[in-house]
Amino acid sequence: MKYPKRIKRRRLHKERRAFAAFLAPSFIGVMIFVLLPFVDVIQRSFMTVMSGKFVGLDNYKKVFTNQAFILAVKNTLHFIGTAIPLLVLLGLAAALVLSKIKEISIIKSLYLFPMAMPTATVVIVWRMFFFKQDFNSLVISYLWKNTGYTIVLWLAGIAAIPNELIEAARVDGANRWKCFIFVKLPCLKGSVYTIVVLSFLNSVKIYREAYLVAGSYPGQDIYLIQHTFNNWYVNLDFDKLAAATVVVGSVLFVVIILLNFLWNREL
Repeated sequence: MKYPKRIKRRRLHKERRAFAAFLAPSFIGVMIFVLLPFVDVIQRSFMTVMSGKFVGLDNYKKVFTNQAFILAVKNTLHFIGTAIPLLVLLGLAAALVLSKIKEISIIKSLYLFPMAMPTATVVIVWRMFFFKQDFNSLVISYLWKNTGYTIVLWLAGIAAIPNELIEAARVDGANRWKCFIFVKLPCLKGSVYTIVVLSFLNSVKIYREAYLVAGSYPGQDIYLIQHTFNNWYVNLDFDKLAAATVVVGSVLFVVIILLNFLWNREL
């Protein structure tokens, strides 16, 4: 009996070594290029730029009392609260219609065409359609560029729903609306989480479009967090920039963890 146990232990050690060897390059890369720089940013957020003197929470106080940062946070939250629900609902509605098309693979590549276009090209196109570059045009530009990718994710989730569940619900007398609410939506729980998280991260990165449209100092309704970061970087306000980066990074992390917790709860 001892001999087979030794063999199992050796196999287990080999599997663990192979697993560690497989993850080591990625882990080392993340440590060097992500975690260590972020730790350095956290350290700098408690110091002055020139002398490196420890100032405690003074940099954070400057950030939270800065009117430009407060305006940018309000506009970014406004954009996220407007664009994400529209993107999720619009993508779901389009996916439900397109899922009924048999030859969907032929036109699926068209959904991702806006994402393949360079941001500068997208900005030129939207300048042609919108004379006034305001909050609404920014939201429409975001929807136009990201709806196709959202549709593809919805279609993948819809295709994974077993037909037996839908057929059983119809046999029990459920109409299309009840099948959608009580059968399809619960099965799309994982897709909803993925789409919301990706949409949330992409909405925070909408800065490129706003910057190319209106520059470093756009109108007050489209002045976003990244505008503040860019202006502080140009002005060499690295102490405030580091503190604001820690705040924004912490908020993003907490939001994603909270979404994960909510979606993993039993309904």
